[in-house]
Amino acid sequence: MTLLLVAHGSRDPRHAATVAALRAGVAARRPDVRVEAGFLDFCTPSVPEVLARLAADGVRSAVAVPLLLTRAFHARTDIPEVLRASCPPDLTIRQTSVLGPSPLLITALERRLAEAGVGVRDRSGTGVVLAAAGTSDPRGRAVMEGVAHRWQRSGGWRAVHCAYASAAGPRTEEAVRTLRASGCDRVAVARYVLAPGRLPDRIAAGAREAGADAVTDVLGAGREVVSVVLRRYEEAVGSSPPPRPFTVSSGASPGPRNAAAPR
Repeated sequence: MTLLLVAHGSRDPRHAATVAALRAGVAARRPDVRVEAGFLDFCTPSVPEVLARLAADGVRSAVAVPLLLTRAFHARTDIPEVLRASCPPDLTIRQTSVLGPSPLLITALERRLAEAGVGVRDRSGTGVVLAAAGTSDPRGRAVMEGVAHRWQRSGGWRAVHCAYASAAGPRTEEAVRTLRASGCDRVAVARYVLAPGRLPDRIAAGAREAGADAVTDVLGAGREVVSVVLRRYEEAVGSSPPPRPFTVSSGASPGPRNAAAPR
């Protein structure tokens, strides 16, 4: 079986470098699995190019794992359409669910906060901004709010508020000021994004503008992200064989467009 990482792509070269590092991390953990990466836009190789190469190499089945944290437009529409349109006739592709939400991603956020200097003893007085790229899909925002609520309770933070770099508000700077006004001793911004780029940079700029005490690095190709990717793959491999050449285990269907495409 082959594992295909599907990334959106970005004009920022750091995005492709992060995807390459993630591909290498996944391959190192599962040397028995062929691991490839393809992009929807901006970067190479494109998803159709990777699929054509797999078919030429005699690969007959693959699992596509979207490198997305929420199930918005790209996961429900863009990726299924590209896979369906470009899948060679002899190749069976199964698309998994997106990476989030997952307790492993919360663990990754906690590690990034610790790296940014936010200690365990600071939690009861610290407000955290859970800052994502953003989506116009209300279902995606509802998922984010659920993540924030659960993380506040499990992590012992004074408060966890969501913020977005695009589409719906509030923006990062607004959330930082709200938490500060509510009496938080410290305010930290946790960037809930996989790779660097324009929108993650906007999150960091908003954090600095509003005087946040700490801002994390992106999730990147950390061990927790590698583990989530492999969990999605293993869930797909362990399920029943697909009845036709292309299936989508995530229940993909058209929906509101995600405004948070990396650039």
